[in-house]
Amino acid sequence: MCRTGRQTDPADPHPDTRTDPDTRTDPATDTDPCLDSDPDPGLDVEADNGKASNAAFAALLEDSAEDLYESAPCGYLSMLMDGTIAKINTTLLDWLGLDREAVVGRMRFTDLLAVGGKLYHETHFAPLLRMQGRIGGIALEMKQADGARRPVLVSSVVKYGGGGEPLLIRTTVFDARDRRAYEEELLRGRKAAEEARRQAEADRARLQEALAVLQQSLLPATLPPVPGMETAAHYCTASPDRLGGDFYDVFPIDGKRFAFFLGDVCGKGPQAAAVTSLTRYTLRAAALHDSDPVAALSTLNKVLHERYSAGGDPRYCTAVFGVLEPDPATGQVTVRIASGGHPPALVLRADGTADFLPTPGGLLVGVLPDARFVAATTVLAPGDTLLLYTDGLTEARTGEDRDTLYGDEALRDFAAEHAGRRPQAVVQALTGLLDEFGDGLDDDTALLALGVPALDPAPDPDPATKSTR
Repeated sequence: MCRTGRQTDPADPHPDTRTDPDTRTDPATDTDPCLDSDPDPGLDVEADNGKASNAAFAALLEDSAEDLYESAPCGYLSMLMDGTIAKINTTLLDWLGLDREAVVGRMRFTDLLAVGGKLYHETHFAPLLRMQGRIGGIALEMKQADGARRPVLVSSVVKYGGGGEPLLIRTTVFDARDRRAYEEELLRGRKAAEEARRQAEADRARLQEALAVLQQSLLPATLPPVPGMETAAHYCTASPDRLGGDFYDVFPIDGKRFAFFLGDVCGKGPQAAAVTSLTRYTLRAAALHDSDPVAALSTLNKVLHERYSAGGDPRYCTAVFGVLEPDPATGQVTVRIASGGHPPALVLRADGTADFLPTPGGLLVGVLPDARFVAATTVLAPGDTLLLYTDGLTEARTGEDRDTLYGDEALRDFAAEHAGRRPQAVVQALTGLLDEFGDGLDDDTALLALGVPALDPAPDPDPATKSTR
């Protein structure tokens, strides 16, 4: 324990509380060893802050109501019921560049407004104020002495006397220049966005038109007449913004036989279109050189593999190629067909049945240098139809959740319902089915139907031979 002075006797009833002369300290030169030598600086800072806060609060209390009115950050004015200005603060006078003597008792509130503001005041502002007794946040424009216009927001309230009679109108005016600039900036942005949207829509329309023209150039304009047969085709585009890769064609080989093909190029867009064009012309040229279906697909396979495999961007397709050999004596048509990785063709018989024409072992065309293709043969009797299609049909999403593929079996059942009908009617029914898929149709679909007329055909609606959506 630290002590100073003389130690007293605890038994002394009258202890001497005087300080021992030897231990007495001089306040001017000595310090108490039990106390720090330096005072706490934080105490002085807190004291200074407290004094400053008290001074600011005292100054605020001394601010007069008149000064608060005159120097407010908004405009104030009081008017008689006829609009004559009885009182106006300095802030509003400074905004407008006017003198108090020229305004008070000499001008009405409408004299401060621009032409449009005057009309709005007379037709809307003043009538609503008389009916409701108050109105707030009205956007108007005031005239400045230099001729400029100042956007403002005006709020007014009517003061009533003890008997309920209106005495005067009190009005506040807020500067809205920053808000006006912000609104104008938003308006410019909105106009720019709308213009960009219109331009994008116009560009999209032009692109869709160009894609449609290009798509049509990859398909035959019309199908040629095949003696003893009827033909029908349809091309359904899943999206007008994408160039599809499905293709088909029917063309004569010689005076008696006709060739046909239908297929689907891997991918979309211009690259797929280039492959489609190359495929169509290759198959047509190959058929004239050697009409055997396997030979035609082998030629196409060699061309695609040599053209695209070396560049590191392989391109391939699925395809069905066939030859029609009509027999005028029997009215039947022999069909020799080969497939390269394509969904099997459907044969719709006149007796109301439908089944797939197996073409096993067919590889994708263009993947391997030496692909193996297998041929199949069938005979179409009167009333029979051969249906070719691309996988956009069987891979369409169905069901409420669009998570179930339409599939081969459903297609066969649907085809059986239309077996025995003319090719045009079959394609028309499938077109309606594609329309029913709606947004479940993710891929383009090509349809080609080749049939032998029945001996006593039933009439079918819409005899169009080719349609494109």
